[in-house]
Amino acid sequence: MNSNLAPDAVTRLCRALALTFALIAAVTASILMAEAAARDGFGIWDAVRSGLIFLTTAWLAWGASLALIGAPGRERQKVQPDLAIPQPRTVILVPICNEDPLTTFARIAAIDRSVTEAGVAADIAVLSDTRDTASAQRERFAFARLLRETDGEGRIFYRRRSQNTGRKAGNIEDFVRTSGSAYDLAVILDADSLMEGTAIRQMIARMQADPELGLLQTLPKIVGAHSFFGRALQFAASFHGPIFTRGLARMQGATGPFWGHNAIVRVRAFAESCGLPELSGRPPFGGHILSHDYVEAALLARAGWKVEVDQTIAGSFEEGPENVLSFARRDRRWCQGNLQHARLLLAPGLTVWSRFVFLQNITAYVVSLLWAAFLIASFIGTVTAPPPDYFPEPHQLFPVFPNTSTREITMLAFGVVGLLVIPKLTILTGAIWSRRVAGFGGATRAVFSVMAEIFLTTLLAPLMLLYHSRAVLQVLSGQDGGWPANQRGEGLLTLADGWRAGRWITLIGATAMAAVEWIAPDLTIWLLPVGLPMLIAPLLISWTSRPLTHALFVVPEEGSLSPVIATYHDVESRWSVTWCDPDEDATAGAGRQGAGDAHVPA
Repeated sequence: MNSNLAPDAVTRLCRALALTFALIAAVTASILMAEAAARDGFGIWDAVRSGLIFLTTAWLAWGASLALIGAPGRERQKVQPDLAIPQPRTVILVPICNEDPLTTFARIAAIDRSVTEAGVAADIAVLSDTRDTASAQRERFAFARLLRETDGEGRIFYRRRSQNTGRKAGNIEDFVRTSGSAYDLAVILDADSLMEGTAIRQMIARMQADPELGLLQTLPKIVGAHSFFGRALQFAASFHGPIFTRGLARMQGATGPFWGHNAIVRVRAFAESCGLPELSGRPPFGGHILSHDYVEAALLARAGWKVEVDQTIAGSFEEGPENVLSFARRDRRWCQGNLQHARLLLAPGLTVWSRFVFLQNITAYVVSLLWAAFLIASFIGTVTAPPPDYFPEPHQLFPVFPNTSTREITMLAFGVVGLLVIPKLTILTGAIWSRRVAGFGGATRAVFSVMAEIFLTTLLAPLMLLYHSRAVLQVLSGQDGGWPANQRGEGLLTLADGWRAGRWITLIGATAMAAVEWIAPDLTIWLLPVGLPMLIAPLLISWTSRPLTHALFVVPEEGSLSPVIATYHDVESRWSVTWCDPDEDATAGAGRQGAGDAHVPA
């Protein structure tokens, strides 16, 4: 491994603390489970439960450690751009596929204005993978409008591939092969990305200051959310995200993540290191690599380039899903891509940490199956063994704990919940202490927002457990989910929509509750936190998609609107008023402005 990737003392300490914490939590949970079971005779299903609780608790503790490691300490000192040094040749890449052309190109217009105002000399290349001819015509129409808006002839380009091999990763690879030599750095965005020019200038300065830095990932904040679900996600990303990401940065060091967008790469490093293979065999485990970003980060690290994440770079934004269904659809693709990483665990030359990251990516989805297996094993173990003495009668549940076994199970339950809640409460405490809550509506509103987000996450956890479990089982059974088109702007779902999407969850919940009530009624009350959300899944799916007022989940970007977001809203509003059918005007407009397919100079 290249010496510049060797973890420093802080990184080694953070990794050791996280691993130790996860191990201690997992061992403690497993022992509590085993001791509680041993009161009534330790059987095979007790051993299975103890093993499963070890694995699942280790995963929860590992996630909690990111917040605990990221909470203390100071932020990284910003690298100030040296105006005396000429800027490197930079291009902003916007890969698109079947996107709404009005909003997509309006964002590009806003980014172009912000970049110009920040004094950044950068071209913009829109890389289209749209296959539908009519949609492609609308893109060319929007591109012509963009050139008129920005006077961007000669520095803003549009290219539509004839073959969309490799999807997004292949789209960027095609650009690097054909036009990459014209540039030193490339800022990679998504169609829904927005970035301030000052953020891009700061990223360029970081790359100039460290010639061994191959990729720098920012932390994009979610903007534009309207629904209960979307605003909760937006709040969590803005309030908790920087602390978790700081913990991640401290733990990963120079072998950090790449999330596929809102990042800057050194073109030469990317060209030399990141050619992706097509996995042998048929999808879902073969074919093109779907979760390509983490693989590209690992390949950069294998070649000795640093990959870092910096959550302090302000002005990086994206949109998020507005309802549970959009979130689950996106997760289905990520699930298949992450499980493909099993094929790469033993790839030659990778750093140990890159292999560990692949293992984490796999575990992120498999852990839902482990939780489901734990519930099933607990049920089977209960009905096949003598009635355990640690389940109290309903009227005894809260007044007293009748025996030691109940105390152990209760300790275990509180421990598992604590691993989910304590990190967020720690972040809340730190935000109040540092007065960071001012941007989130003040201390009182921030407290209520955190509590509401925890409550919503708790309600939706059983639904996401089933969505993840179904996705994993589909992949393991050979079902290819492909790369479905993004459904941006999805919002309100009716109760009928919720019923069609969530009735299978309701059926599973009702079956589980009825079986437990019939076979082991003492267990029913313990299943309620999981079973009740499943029973009302259609209502949750519909209710959380409804618009939410700004009384809850306030984020700083709403109180002080970023200039690039304000510009985007202005451009989108103006364009929508005069937008016309491209079938009537695209050819004439493109002809007047010379706006056919414009290619970046090779």
